[in-house]
Amino acid sequence: EITSLLSLYDGQFSGEQEIRVNSPFWILNIPSEEMARGLMKRTVCAKSIFELWGHGRSVGELYASLKNYPTDKMLPYLQSDSTYKVHIHTFNKTLTQAQKIKKIDALEFLPFKGKVSLKNPEHIFWILEDYGMDPNNVPEEPFHLYFGRWVHGQRELIESYSVKKRHFIGNTSMDACLSFIMANHGRVKPNDVVYDPFVGTGGLLISSAHFGAYVCGTDIDYNTIHGLGKASRKNQKWRGPDENIRANLRQYGLEKYYLDALVSDSSRPIWRKGMLFDAIITDPPYGIREATRRMGSQRETVKSAERSTENHIFVSSNYHLSDIFFDLLKFAAEYLVMGGRLVYWLPIYRPEYTEEIIPRHPCLKLISNCEQMLSSHTSRRLITMEKVKEFKDQDQNSYLLDGQYMPYRGHNSFREKYFSGVTKRIAKEEKDNQK
Repeated sequence: EITSLLSLYDGQFSGEQEIRVNSPFWILNIPSEEMARGLMKRTVCAKSIFELWGHGRSVGELYASLKNYPTDKMLPYLQSDSTYKVHIHTFNKTLTQAQKIKKIDALEFLPFKGKVSLKNPEHIFWILEDYGMDPNNVPEEPFHLYFGRWVHGQRELIESYSVKKRHFIGNTSMDACLSFIMANHGRVKPNDVVYDPFVGTGGLLISSAHFGAYVCGTDIDYNTIHGLGKASRKNQKWRGPDENIRANLRQYGLEKYYLDALVSDSSRPIWRKGMLFDAIITDPPYGIREATRRMGSQRETVKSAERSTENHIFVSSNYHLSDIFFDLLKFAAEYLVMGGRLVYWLPIYRPEYTEEIIPRHPCLKLISNCEQMLSSHTSRRLITMEKVKEFKDQDQNSYLLDGQYMPYRGHNSFREKYFSGVTKRIAKEEKDNQK
């Protein structure tokens, strides 16, 4: 998420620091404080951002680094008519209050002229200490120390968009935190057009609309698109009149960004040819809580229409997982703008996982692949791809020539493998209870 946002805000990881994935502290180069604040208003993975004044692998290195920091950059925040306070945050270690005060007092060489205010300071400074990742082997001294001015931090996005408070939800409504992460992976920005081919209750549209993008989607389920049928909430039998995708966006003041949601089969695109979308952000069905289906043959559909008075009833047939994802990639390759991104979840049976089974397309470049555990034997991976090559007719079925297509077909049985693990766990628990 941070890497995607840095590319959106013209920032990069600092050359001074080797990126340690497991470290909670990263040094970034961002052109301005305004851009740093913009990044923090979007991220849900980062907690705070600081203007770095000094850092080092020991206390001595930290102090030397602070003494080399330009005084003219410090002075605006250290004036006699200002107020300030200093925080200490230690990762993987707890300090006593006396130890904290001692560390703060040791910074007296800095030219602080203002008054200390613990309740409502104008400027807040932090000492950050990294004691590693192993709680069973905490070192006496930190591996790395940082000192800087707190610039911005926010965690309100997740709470204010909580699914619990949302008007319209379904069995598979995406968690607010994950939906914002997906929009950030997609580098969604104002005036983009973002599309979700498996839109469901529209949870993924909300995060993109929050960032100023115009949103639309399709889904094969007529009742979900129109907010009809049984409710997903506990103790509620039927959906109410305000339970639909438009009402969800209206709830957050985002209705002006809503283009439309259509009943459509994603395996048969309805769009005119051309590059239409800046981002495609979606969570396809895995066959666990929602069925994987597409429209049946034309003959079956005609027979269905003859038997039914409702023109939205149709015959659906099985839609294999491998076909879902290859159709999705083919669609993204054709309908994304150049540089546009596809972000989607890929279910994985972990004992059989290798990176080679991730579906590929010659027009799309794999940007990131992040895992979220579902159980001991299953997970899903957030796949981010970027369009790097213009789509040609010969790219239509290019995946069929690719050796990766056959190994990925093994995941068509993901549902069976998922529930085989659940069955084994229940059997084990029953056996343990009998002992």
